[in-house]
Amino acid sequence: MTRMIFTALLMMASSLAFADVLMLDQVRQAARMDLPANGDSKSNVESRFGAPSRRHQPVGDPPISRWDYETYSVYFEYELVLFTVLHPGAVIEHS
Repeated sequence: MTRMIFTALLMMASSLAFADVLMLDQVRQAARMDLPANGDSKSNVESRFGAPSRRHQPVGDPPISRWDYETYSVYFEYELVLFTVLHPGAVIEHS
């Protein structure tokens, strides 16, 4: 019984380490990509990256809105980019 518990814990630990590696790969990909940068205006984002597939209405105070593109989403505060987030599982480039 103890061996089964130990084996299960070891398997869980190895899967967590694998998830960390995948996340690091995604962060490295994002750093090499041409994405909207913090502080860009909505008009600049749309002129450089095209129209989003979906625009979400602003929520809260200050108003935060989101534009969805195929592989990432852009979050805005008023008219300026707060951050850009890759969608989970999005494969952007192959090394």
